[in-house]
Amino acid sequence: MEFRLLGAVSVVTEAGGLSLGPVKRRSLLAALLLRPNCPVLLEHLMAALWEQEPPARARGVIQGHVSQLRVSLTGAGAGAHGVELVTQGGGYVLRMPKALLDVHRFEDLVAGARGQRGPAEAVRMYREALSLWQGPALADVCSSPPLLAAAQTLEEMRLAAVEQMAACYTRLDEHAGAATVLRAEAVAHPLRESLSAALMGALQRAGRRSEALDWFHRTRRLLADELGVDPGRELTDAYAAALRGGEGDVAQATGGNKTKAAAAVRIPSQAATTDVALPFGAPDAVARPGAPDLLPRAPRGFHGREAELVSLSRAAAGEAPVCLVTGPAGVGKTALVLHWAHRGHAGFPDGRLYADLRGFGDTGEPTLGEVLREFLLALGVALRRIPESVNGAAALFRSLAADRRLLVVLDNARDSEQVRPLLPGGRRCVTVVTSRHRLPGLIVTDSARPVAVDVLGAQDGTMLLAGVLGTERVLAEPVAARRLAELCGGLPLALRVAAARLVQRPGWSLSAMAAELSDETRRLSLLDVEDTGVRAALHLTLQQLPRQVSRQFAHLGRHPGTHVDRFAAAALADTDPASAESCLERLAVAHLVTETASGRWALHDLIRLYARSLDAGPDALKRVLDHYIATALAAMAAAEPGNEADFPLPADYLPPAAVREFGDRSAAVAWYAAERDDLTLAVAAAHAAGLHARTWRIVLALWPLIVWRVRDDWVPHLETALAAARADADQHGEARVLNVLGWVLIEEGRIAEALTRLGDASALAARAGDAVAEANALIVLAMAQAALGSPDEAARGCERAVELARTEGNRTAERLALQHLARHWVDAGKWGPALDTVSEALAFGDQSDTSDVPRILLLMVRGEALLGLGDTTEGIRQLARAAREAELSGYEDGAVRALEVLLRVSSDPGVRARYDAALARLTTRS
Repeated sequence: MEFRLLGAVSVVTEAGGLSLGPVKRRSLLAALLLRPNCPVLLEHLMAALWEQEPPARARGVIQGHVSQLRVSLTGAGAGAHGVELVTQGGGYVLRMPKALLDVHRFEDLVAGARGQRGPAEAVRMYREALSLWQGPALADVCSSPPLLAAAQTLEEMRLAAVEQMAACYTRLDEHAGAATVLRAEAVAHPLRESLSAALMGALQRAGRRSEALDWFHRTRRLLADELGVDPGRELTDAYAAALRGGEGDVAQATGGNKTKAAAAVRIPSQAATTDVALPFGAPDAVARPGAPDLLPRAPRGFHGREAELVSLSRAAAGEAPVCLVTGPAGVGKTALVLHWAHRGHAGFPDGRLYADLRGFGDTGEPTLGEVLREFLLALGVALRRIPESVNGAAALFRSLAADRRLLVVLDNARDSEQVRPLLPGGRRCVTVVTSRHRLPGLIVTDSARPVAVDVLGAQDGTMLLAGVLGTERVLAEPVAARRLAELCGGLPLALRVAAARLVQRPGWSLSAMAAELSDETRRLSLLDVEDTGVRAALHLTLQQLPRQVSRQFAHLGRHPGTHVDRFAAAALADTDPASAESCLERLAVAHLVTETASGRWALHDLIRLYARSLDAGPDALKRVLDHYIATALAAMAAAEPGNEADFPLPADYLPPAAVREFGDRSAAVAWYAAERDDLTLAVAAAHAAGLHARTWRIVLALWPLIVWRVRDDWVPHLETALAAARADADQHGEARVLNVLGWVLIEEGRIAEALTRLGDASALAARAGDAVAEANALIVLAMAQAALGSPDEAARGCERAVELARTEGNRTAERLALQHLARHWVDAGKWGPALDTVSEALAFGDQSDTSDVPRILLLMVRGEALLGLGDTTEGIRQLARAAREAELSGYEDGAVRALEVLLRVSSDPGVRARYDAALARLTTRS
């Protein structure tokens, strides 16, 4: 298991990435990981999760996210790695070995590199440390002051490591290597003078004096424009050194007089310099007169994308590189590449070529011959000398590009085959390909270096709006502007369309636009302008895919949750899991779905809305709901053998082609943990669609989750199930829902409400002649009576439940009734009958099954009965066994109850301390 902060906040296990849910949950995890093994107060967490004043319900929101995070970590086997999230004082602690955190490993490697005497080993350790970075630190968390400050601190640590690694390269006389390392960082941090100074020194020592001088002029100009200051001493010294190291030594030119040499070093004024763009190329990269330039104009209002610009510069730094810029429709791939290309025009003195391959347009793709003809004409080849065959024209293009420093941009490529004949192949050429597809074939055959472009964060999305609408208009409504960015899903195309609508209506507020976009039924139409918009872009992407893949995509729009696996996708499209997985992989290549964890895919919000607008037939929702019912029943059978839900399937049940198999209890627990949010969303979707028979069945199929986390606010879901069972006119289902609802109300201390519900359940089951349901209702009703101080009355109810279960021959219900009867005998102080009843009930089960919850509860009752009879040693042994087995099986409530009894009866201080520590560990998880 690995925890990552150096990039997107993530948890990686052997099974793949762990789904962390919404941004606030990721931000909570980040705040805890920034102080591992230390308590983080609730007030500090609030400051990290909310950029402004936290809402009144902030404490409850945090507690909910903590609960979900615990479930996710437990399901991923965090305990086996020594990881646990516990409550301590007024906050929370994430206990973990620091070696599991990438920040700690980064710091260790950097410290080790600094302690190395040999520069070669130091470089190796620095490179290993820097390889841990997957992007900007804390890239996908809330933009709150504490997390922004932490991200800046981590970035400063990274930059310091880069500068130190470059210094080690210098000690090795590998000055080109130092320049390569420093250049990308200097591009990303243009106002950091120490980086620019170090880069100038590296360029100078590598024999690239003019490039070093150009870099100084660029940095000086940026400092003046952005900050209104002159370069500092470090940067001016680097400039002086570059001048002295050029053509003819300055000291020699002044007769060896050092004072005159210093006087000869003069920083030119603003007016004396020429405009120098970012130098991506080799030394003396100045555009030659007449060099072709086919690039479209630079995009207006471009903002952000610093990480992607750095990645693109790094990818372009190799020999004859092919850079592959990929991302979903409307994410701004072309804008990114054109901005980068215009900003670095001096790096390509022999010209810049551009072709729109129109791989996703509806106007037809240009032929290879047309593209090559345009390139050759731009390079000065007379029309009559251009070969007629595509192969001949491609060969001539490659020969002309062989010794030139060219940039070739191939925009909107459909596939690798369309691109290969247009690659220049010259060792000094850079080719940038953009595509909505990942084009893995180009990576295999031409070592293309991928640069992924994702949606914008909320802050960058807001700044893009400001670039179109004007800063004043955005600053006047900052909350509405941020809401607009969120509703547009960070998709630049959607943001620009929304901004275009606002530009046309200067009197319209951003709040009004946000209110209109909040209506999901209208959002896509509002994000279309003429023939441009999100819907049009997605349509063009989808029409390039095979029919079965586009059909699968349309059915994904009917999924009620946030993630699908291959089984859910198969159920939606009425196909088999293997075919569904193949379609999901094709959709991922086309950036229409994202694989968020191994075997789990998600859709961007706007893409989901588009999928919902497509025709998927009337039964897709029914099929996926029936998939959840079937899978939950299979998981319940593995997690709680003998305790499966007892209800018939819906009359119009649509069986899935395949149901996931669970090899053991842990696999079932992991599935429930991963699918919890989607299961509750499925309940809401079934209820909204009036599919009552499915609504209450899915809720009952959540039984293991309800048992394990009984205090996780299940009452609203059970009330929904109750309304659905009544609307379905199913007394069997109504009785069972009332029974579970009554039990949950008891656990929440709402005894009076529980008695009403349980009385209804018992009467309903009796009228329906459902003896097993009546027995279950009597068992839970007895729990309420015991809670009110009537254990004898509770015992009588359980005795009646035992009779009903035996009459029906239902051994599971009989064992459950015996278990509760034994509990009530203990509460009444009748130790002998309690011990006899326990022995009878234990004879029903498999003694080797240590994950059987009823068996664990019986062990607890046996221990208490033995204590009552005076057998302290055996009683404590039984209770300790119950506590141990309960904790190992994940039944934390049971472990807590057993430990509480042990603490009451144990007199040994050492033993009490051990039990007390175990109890504290468990109670902090609830």
